[in-house]
Amino acid sequence: MSTIRCPICEKQFDPAATLAMPFCSDRCRQIDLGRWLRESYSVPVERKDEEEGRATDETRNEHG
Repeated sequence: MSTIRCPICEKQFDPAATLAMPFCSDRCRQIDLGRWLRESYSVPVERKDEEEGRATDETRNEHG
């Protein structure tokens, strides 16, 4: 039987013993969701793409 570590509380648990994978419990799953909703986590975005999008929008506003 292999065990994995919960990314929130770091407790080792049997993955077959929970319905909240990859978390050890529903409590840890809810903590993780709360962190996403409070924007404690973020997905990295390349600045170059954002800047190009803004330049295109500004150009449209000037010419449109």
